[in-house]
Amino acid sequence: MTRVPDPAAQIGSIAFRNGAVAATARTVPEETAVALSYDRVGYAVMMTTPCDLVDFATGFSLSEGIVDRADDILDCEIIAVAGGIECRMRLASDMSARLARRRRHLAGALGCGLCGLESLAEANRAIPPVASAITLSAPQIMRAMRDMAIAQSLNQRTHGVHAAAFFDPAARSLLLREDVGRHNALDKVGGALARIGASAASGAVLMTSRVSIELIQKAAIMGAPVIVAVSVPTARAVRLADQAGITLAAIARDDGFEVFTHHRRIEFGEQSDVA
Repeated sequence: MTRVPDPAAQIGSIAFRNGAVAATARTVPEETAVALSYDRVGYAVMMTTPCDLVDFATGFSLSEGIVDRADDILDCEIIAVAGGIECRMRLASDMSARLARRRRHLAGALGCGLCGLESLAEANRAIPPVASAITLSAPQIMRAMRDMAIAQSLNQRTHGVHAAAFFDPAARSLLLREDVGRHNALDKVGGALARIGASAASGAVLMTSRVSIELIQKAAIMGAPVIVAVSVPTARAVRLADQAGITLAAIARDDGFEVFTHHRRIEFGEQSDVA
């Protein structure tokens, strides 16, 4: 019987370090072809870390606009098949027309959800504006980013996966998901929030990667007012975040971070000279 693979595997290697050669082994992240199907009709294949797949399927369906709510997916069956995994979803009857309109087939080998779109208009689709009045302090953001690094259990084993997390300042909680693809990691977080009925408007999305346009699109669809990332954003992502009303902070390091849009959601403290 075919089974879902573990999210990491131990691989033998020959290491050359400091002029010496030795046989060793390293734990590396797994990457698996995951087919997403709706009502037994294939929709997309993504290369994904094989964990939290119901969250991934739910978040992907929401960010693609196939469904409006997690409850629109009546069932999600994870089936290991030859060559990969199928996330076999059954939709509510009123979602059929939307599925027909938005159908596309893409290959996620490059880790970019914009690959394989049927039209350039889809890449520039309108996204909902985010109007949350939440504010976060700079120390809160710094602590949340440190907590995210500590919580990355798969990355601690492999040093090779991205993480996305949702930080809820009121609950002081962190919901984290990991994947070889940063887009997939964020979809997993969005799906997890939707499945428990939590709103992303009450906190911030955290990312261990750079910020691209699709991450902003996904955050806006989730309703997240703040996104904080370890690496740099693209110029297009900054423009889109500004238009969407999202506070975009990036280049988050041990000594601080930079805010590119809607900085008034961030409380810097008495030393701030930002108008």
